[in-house]
Amino acid sequence: MSIHQIMANPRRISYPSNTEIPIFNTEINNPLQSQTLAARLSRLKFFLKKPQAFPFLLSIFLILTWVFLRIQQRNSQFPSIPTTSNTNIRRFSFDNDEDHDANIIRFSSGFLSPITKDNRGWMLDPVSIALNSGIAGGALICASIHVGEIKPGGLRGNHRHHTCNETFLIWGARTMFRLENNALGKGFAQVTLTADDVAVAVSPSGTAHALVNMDSTRTTFIIGCQDCVNQHNNSNSDFKVWEDL
Repeated sequence: MSIHQIMANPRRISYPSNTEIPIFNTEINNPLQSQTLAARLSRLKFFLKKPQAFPFLLSIFLILTWVFLRIQQRNSQFPSIPTTSNTNIRRFSFDNDEDHDANIIRFSSGFLSPITKDNRGWMLDPVSIALNSGIAGGALICASIHVGEIKPGGLRGNHRHHTCNETFLIWGARTMFRLENNALGKGFAQVTLTADDVAVAVSPSGTAHALVNMDSTRTTFIIGCQDCVNQHNNSNSDFKVWEDL
């Protein structure tokens, strides 16, 4: 055979084709995965039944408790600021009819109270609370402010101002507050505050009021806000209104 014949009839060389796409049998893999997961859960259950698992569970519980307390502490340190729009003003309510007759609103001085936003203690604006509660006759401004205390068994007030509206903040001890109220048969309303109470009371002009410390050991503290500068020795006030005090 000549060289020309070989070149004229070249031998065809074929290459095998391996382009088939592998097919994964999911029906085989899924049972294997399920068996692996079941084995792990079985080992976990077996471990939790052992006494050695108690420190592990206790550690998880302590970590979750610490995280919860941190979140709660952060929320208490940064309380939400209430808006001052007329549609969103908080309306404080009276505890009972006796408080309503005496123009007084009381709060708890403990934590989780409307006047206690965090663990530093309570704080409030007595004039704003009196206005938002709907009590009529409270001081709109504080033209005159007096701050004082009442020792156990002591009395303050028992007088009537004809030209001044007055708003009180009272706290610290078991205290009796009396307010003149001609709508009642005895002519006055009277309530007793506990040592845990923080109270805002209103005495409109022409209305007598009195405070008596009924506690055996604690001192009553008061802040009075009047919307005028009142001279207690003039004819605009009546003194010793009730003889039984």
